[in-house]
Amino acid sequence: MYQIGSIVNELIGIYRYVIIAYILMSWFPSARESSVGQFIARIVEPYLAPFRRIIPPLGMIDISPIVALFALTFAQAGVQIVFRWIAQSVY
Repeated sequence: MYQIGSIVNELIGIYRYVIIAYILMSWFPSARESSVGQFIARIVEPYLAPFRRIIPPLGMIDISPIVALFALTFAQAGVQIVFRWIAQSVY
């Protein structure tokens, strides 16, 4: 059971890096229009959309991805705690 938690934890970590890459792509003019940029957008936008509805942009700065990263970090910590608890209760 602990291995499953470890795999989920790694996948969340990889997704966090994909979000960071998506944020950094906004600094380059045509990065989001490339095929890689469009692929990353299809993966990241569904997760960022609820945060963008709740948190309006501050001028030209969109802080919703930062809040989404914090939420993902808290979710990752929660997954770790739950799987540790399950692993301890099994043994």
